[in-house]
Amino acid sequence: MNIQEYFGRISYNKPHKDADLQTLTAIFQHHIQAIPFENLSMHCGEAIELDLQSTYNKIVRKKRGGWCLEINNLLFWALQELGYDVCILGAHSYEPAERGYTAEINHILLKVVIKGDSYIVDAGFGGAYQMWQPLMLVSGKDQPQIPGIFHLMEDNGTWYLEKVKRKHYIPERSNADFPDNPELGNIRKIHRFTLEPRHIDDFQELNAYLQVSPDNILRKKSICTLQTTNGLLSLVGWTLTEMKYNYMEDMDLVNIMTLTDEEVEKTLKDKFNIVLENKLVP
Repeated sequence: MNIQEYFGRISYNKPHKDADLQTLTAIFQHHIQAIPFENLSMHCGEAIELDLQSTYNKIVRKKRGGWCLEINNLLFWALQELGYDVCILGAHSYEPAERGYTAEINHILLKVVIKGDSYIVDAGFGGAYQMWQPLMLVSGKDQPQIPGIFHLMEDNGTWYLEKVKRKHYIPERSNADFPDNPELGNIRKIHRFTLEPRHIDDFQELNAYLQVSPDNILRKKSICTLQTTNGLLSLVGWTLTEMKYNYMEDMDLVNIMTLTDEEVEKTLKDKFNIVLENKLVP
C-alpha cells in the first residue's frame, strides 16, 4: 500500500508536508469527490472483506467505492501515514422512519486532533448528508458548508450531528418541495456518537451482519453516491438523481431520471468511474 498511489486515486497532487487543517481539508475533498459511497459488491454477489489490504485493493487499485467501514478505514490509514493524530469512532445512525437512533453502532467516523483542536471527519455517509469539510468538535455552533449547515450538540458525553435541510426544486414537479415529512421540520438528525476510540476489528461483526441482514437499507437497495464540485450524484436502484446545491437561495436543484439496466452500467462507468467485474442486480 502506497500513499502516492492513493493520491493518484483521488487526483491529489498538492504539497502535504504539514499535517495541518488546510491539507486535511484538501485531501478530504479530493477523497469524497473521487471515491463513491457504494454497496454494489453486495448486489453483485461479492463479499466485502474488512481488512485494510482488501479495502485498499478494491478502492485504490480497482477504482471502486465502498461503504463507511471501507471508505473511512482507508482515509484513517492515509491520514495516519501523513502523520495526523487520528482515531476511529463508532456512531448510531438516525432512522427517520423509526424516529430514533439505531440501538447498535452501525457507522464509523474519524476524529482528528490538530494543534489541540479536535475535528470530526467522515467520508462515508454519502448522499445529501455528507459533510464536505472537517467539522470542529464544538457543541452548539452552526458550521455552514456548501451542502448546508451542520451542527454538533454534546449532551453528557454523547455527541449529536444534525444538518439543516434546504428546499428542493424539482423542475418536472410544480411544487418546490420534496415529498419529505414536513412535520419533521428542516433539521435532519444524522447520527450520535461518543469519543471512545475504536479499532476497525471492532466492526467485523457489523460488516458481516450488514451483508446478510434483510432489514437494513443496504441490503434492500443498491446505492452509489458521489459528491461533485457543486452537488452530488446518486444512483439508487434504477433511479439517478443529480443535485446542485444552493441553485437558488436556500434551494437545491434536483433532477431525477429512471434508467434501464443497460443505462445503469453505462452511468456507473461515465458518471461514477466504476466498472464492475460481476453483474449488478439493481
